Amino acid sequence: MNELDAAILGIIQGLTEFLPVSSSGHLELGKALLGDNSIPSESLLFTVILHAATALSTVVVFRKDVAEIFKGLFQFKWNEEFKFSLKIVLSMIPAALIGLFFEEQLESLFSGNIIFVGFMLIVTALLLWLADKAKNTNKPVSYSNAFVIGVAQAIAILPGISRSGATISTSVLLGNDKTKAARFSFLMVVPLILGKIAKDLLDGNLMESSTSFSVLAIGFATSFIAGLAACTWMISIVRKSKLSYFAIYCFIAGIVSIAVAYYN
Repeated sequence: MNELDAAILGIIQGLTEFLPVSSSGHLELGKALLGDNSIPSESLLFTVILHAATALSTVVVFRKDVAEIFKGLFQFKWNEEFKFSLKIVLSMIPAALIGLFFEEQLESLFSGNIIFVGFMLIVTALLLWLADKAKNTNKPVSYSNAFVIGVAQAIAILPGISRSGATISTSVLLGNDKTKAARFSFLMVVPLILGKIAKDLLDGNLMESSTSFSVLAIGFATSFIAGLAACTWMISIVRKSKLSYFAIYCFIAGIVSIAVAYYN
């Protein structure tokens, strides 16, 4: 992988992390088109670096929310900020358990299996279509909702299942307000990504990679900039209830991916 490839993949990641079209699925499609033959562990490492960039863009976009949460936590009271943080922790449990006990199996999925990605994109399309038909409410995310949304996030580890699409759709289908669902979806992934990076640092996985620093840096920078734009745009899209457009896109992308992989 060279610097140009890293920039392209960074832009793909930044745009698709927040848009409900599966960033991991599009990264696998991008790698296949660019002829990336990285071993699964290295491919997953680069994916983690790009996700770290979009996590940072999330913090920047929701900086006021993040500041209020930290301020509330340090008051050591049973306030709204503490309750929201507890919901974030609950949502992290399913994905954390999956990542902890099935890491090797997950890595094998990030190896250019385009047919699998295609079918998962179709699943994402179905989720988005169902969510778009749901009525909007003023209901906030409850504790039980947070855990169920966390299960959706764990399933979305699979390439082709949109994390934002799965979590927002699940939240909306549970009867939650669409804007609150999007806010929760974007904030819940930040500690999970940071935890994954911390684990890789402690295990020495990041240091073992043969990927050059310049490739990682360019990928991070382009992903961060694209993520800032996509995150802001996605908030507006969710408010206007236009998820059906992305459902159509994911369905077409899934069919095309399966067809191209099958005939090649």
